[in-house]
Amino acid sequence: MNLHNPATDLPTANSLPIPAPAEAPGTPAQQAFRAAVEQVEGLRQRLRETQAEQADARRRYWQQVGPAAETVVQARRALFAPLEEALLLRYFSRLEEQQITALLVGNARALQDRFGEDAADMLRKYAPRRRVDEDDEPTTPDSPPVADSLPPHERAAAHAQSRRKSKAEKAQAAAEQHAREQQQALLSNTKTLYRQLARTHHPDLERDPAAQQHKTALMQRITEAYEANDLYTLLQLLSEAAPSDQADDTVLTRYTQALHQQQTELKQQLNELKFGANGFFGSTGKKREQEIRQLKRQLRAEADYLHHIHRLVQEPEGLREVLRQLSAAGHETV
Repeated sequence: MNLHNPATDLPTANSLPIPAPAEAPGTPAQQAFRAAVEQVEGLRQRLRETQAEQADARRRYWQQVGPAAETVVQARRALFAPLEEALLLRYFSRLEEQQITALLVGNARALQDRFGEDAADMLRKYAPRRRVDEDDEPTTPDSPPVADSLPPHERAAAHAQSRRKSKAEKAQAAAEQHAREQQQALLSNTKTLYRQLARTHHPDLERDPAAQQHKTALMQRITEAYEANDLYTLLQLLSEAAPSDQADDTVLTRYTQALHQQQTELKQQLNELKFGANGFFGSTGKKREQEIRQLKRQLRAEADYLHHIHRLVQEPEGLREVLRQLSAAGHETV
């Protein structure tokens, strides 16, 4: 006896019609603006999450590494007094005094750059001041060097060309900076955005009672966001209820360009957090634990070495031996 199975009459999943995605409402300018707002909000959220993750990682990092780092900081600070006293002895040659000064400066920079310690006083006292002649033309890193083998007139022409190129690059950089500042000013001016929204959505301009009620509620949200200086909510409201005439499309295009610039800056901030000077805090799990263990070993070894140097520099001959060792190794500081 054959039983009829109703399930066999159903179409397979592959044969079911797939509904076409609904086309986003609005003009291309409105669609691009809404996409830019969403992308900026996504980047802002990722930035907040990354900052929170790294703040937590930094807290745990200093719990583990902080004591060892503090030992190194104290050992480096202890070097300043005997080195400064050595400069007052008039015992060392001029070359050796220059080495001692370099040792002081290097030690101060290590404290400042590696550990965030304030060593500005030592740098002001001993760091060499650069002298720039008034007639010298400042050079840029990208400027090609002028070959000394060229005849004098060709060398002067090459210098002039290099200066012109440098000025053109500076002008381009200034124009780009000006454009960024204009875009940032656009995004930071909630009053302009508030007026734009109020001009379009004020309920007093609406005759239809139902539409007037809707605009009254919308205008209340707009006013609350403006009074709270909440630019992002104003942008969201602009993207949700943007009108469709050409003049407003032009305004939206300006905001879209500014939002694209903001995306670029947010991406740069994310990359700096992940891969910049503090990129260590982006690592996780076993990798981070291995890095912390290795760093603690290095800090303990550094502290031991600094204590050894401190004992040596208490006596002039010990300091002279330290200077010889550094010079032989090609180092100016420990």
